[in-house]
Amino acid sequence: MIGRLNHVAIAVQDIEAASALYRTTLGADVSEPVAQTAHGVTTVFITLPNTKIELLEPLGSDSPIRSFLDKNPSGGIHHVCYEVDDINAARDKLLADGARVLGNGEPKIGAHGKPVLFLHPKDFCGTLVELEQA
Repeated sequence: MIGRLNHVAIAVQDIEAASALYRTTLGADVSEPVAQTAHGVTTVFITLPNTKIELLEPLGSDSPIRSFLDKNPSGGIHHVCYEVDDINAARDKLLADGARVLGNGEPKIGAHGKPVLFLHPKDFCGTLVELEQA
């Protein structure tokens, strides 16, 4: 069902400082920050030859990553994102198999302008999983 790894997301306290670290220390191709108001985060994407790294900074006090950063003040890996051919078919199969989809179960438009869903980390070895329509 899952396709290629789309990105690994890292939550950070300061997206400008984290971007500079990747840009200058690692020589990475780093995008400009983009506020994702519907998701309560600001994102930056680091392009690698085989995938991307997404840096996430809280946008507002009620950001869904605020509690993660409160528990992990230095930041850290927040989620992994896999591509799927048909997000609704993937959701239906996962629900039938007993997996939990976060939110109301309906895909939202993600940072790449494509439908996304998040799966409960307790159902996937403690890892928050994002699915993105390929």
